Amino acid sequence: MDKAPAPPAAPNHPRRHAVPPYLLMSMAACDGAWEAPSSMLDLIAGPSAPGQGPGPDSETRKRIATRARQTLLLDQAMLHERAITHTDPRDLLDPAGRLVPVVSDAWGAETTPGTTSRTQDQDSAEDHDVNDAYHGLEHVNAFRAELFKDSSPKGAGLVLRSTVHYGLHYSNAFWDGAQMVMGDGDGEVFNSFTSSLSMMAHELGHGLLQNTTSLAHHGQSGALNESLADVFGALVEQYVSGQDAASASWLIGKGLFTDKVQGTALRSMAAPGTAYDDPVLGKDPQSGTMSGYVHTGEDDGGVHLNSGIPNHAFHLFATALGGNAWETAGSLWFNVVNTSALPEDSDFGTFAEQTLLQARRQNGAGSMVERALADAWDAVGVVPRALDPARS
Repeated sequence: MDKAPAPPAAPNHPRRHAVPPYLLMSMAACDGAWEAPSSMLDLIAGPSAPGQGPGPDSETRKRIATRARQTLLLDQAMLHERAITHTDPRDLLDPAGRLVPVVSDAWGAETTPGTTSRTQDQDSAEDHDVNDAYHGLEHVNAFRAELFKDSSPKGAGLVLRSTVHYGLHYSNAFWDGAQMVMGDGDGEVFNSFTSSLSMMAHELGHGLLQNTTSLAHHGQSGALNESLADVFGALVEQYVSGQDAASASWLIGKGLFTDKVQGTALRSMAAPGTAYDDPVLGKDPQSGTMSGYVHTGEDDGGVHLNSGIPNHAFHLFATALGGNAWETAGSLWFNVVNTSALPEDSDFGTFAEQTLLQARRQNGAGSMVERALADAWDAVGVVPRALDPARS
């Protein structure tokens, strides 16, 4: 009797964490009991002496710092691991061949996937985090079908599985190569990570990207990877909310911060560097133009810091075109991704060149779309590769 073929092993992909390390380090250092690396000091808030300075009192700072250090330790332990969940994609396909959303509960443990809590055959769960995660998966799948006009685009290897209640006071979320995993937050700075559709879609966007690109997660190529996931997250939220480019917030992670935080989100695509300015978190250090490009060895070479530059270019492009951002601007962006023409070490100039070539393919040379796109890249100081004299 022939044996059934073994399920394909999950590909080895490093985890993509939602909260940048500099933000967690600012939290971890806020009580003065722990010192961040010197290379991080320009990116974080300085600690206040007990009973002095703005923001929370010393006991609250101690709670924030302790839980942030626990999150950092867990993230560090996972840093060099690869996907630990080996899922046979056939287990997540219904008879019609569509991807099936599945939400599991880790019950505070640091394991995945946990106990299955909701699938498409079940009604709403009693746990609102389970329901929020499930609806997030549904929204992402619906948007992918709209964006690609097919529920199974080239990135269909994306497994629509999520785990909630990961760890105790875990202030992060991540894509582990096979699924999205979300913590409950610390209750002081962060709400549950199911609170933000744009952030859930961002992490699921990494799942899409791992099957369509091989961008290295370092430097400008890594910043492009993070930016593409941000664009995906923003577009999903706009699609679900029925917002056009002009009325959208363009915030990534809106809803994650508690009302104790002086900030609106993790990042702003419309105005990078303005998402938060808080006594514990410091000031949002993102740049929206090449003149403010951050050269650092931290954050994998500034992948979250410098992703604001292509983010802002996309925002300028989409708002110049008007209408729904996913229809022309988003379609063009992800058609570039789906061509697989991006080298592993692509920089901003390479990506800009590819988007302009795609604009010509889709709309013709000299079209309004091509002109708006060229203006957007020029506004953020990115020179397309073919036009850069430094490369000739």
